[in-house]
Amino acid sequence: MDDDCPFCRIAAGDGPDHVLYEDERTVAFFDRRPAATGHTLVVPRDHVEELLASDAETADAVFRTVDAVSAALERAFEPDGFSLFHTSGPLIGTVDHAHVHLIPRFDEDDVSLSLPRGRLAADEGNELAARVREWL
Repeated sequence: MDDDCPFCRIAAGDGPDHVLYEDERTVAFFDRRPAATGHTLVVPRDHVEELLASDAETADAVFRTVDAVSAALERAFEPDGFSLFHTSGPLIGTVDHAHVHLIPRFDEDDVSLSLPRGRLAADEGNELAARVREWL
């Protein structure tokens, strides 16, 4: 546990956050600053800064919890859809504890997750795919 980490404190049971689900490896709770009704964060109990670089058991546990909680949010709020994302690295976010955002989406919400888009040329796509395949 990192005593300076707010998500570690929530995972330890310290804090007023609205915990929805917890098991031996994960905790799911409402975001304090929700983008939409039901905006939930799913975190590993252990202080892990990079979920995708963590051990397979931790990542699996987080995404099993995402699956279970999203089903409950679906029943509770009947959203029109979901946005789900995990970001990492020093350029993103203010808490260095891995977390997944699970956001129920509604027609009338003001959530915008738009990304600037370009086009992937066939030759560039082939080259990039080859680079990645070298590491798989």
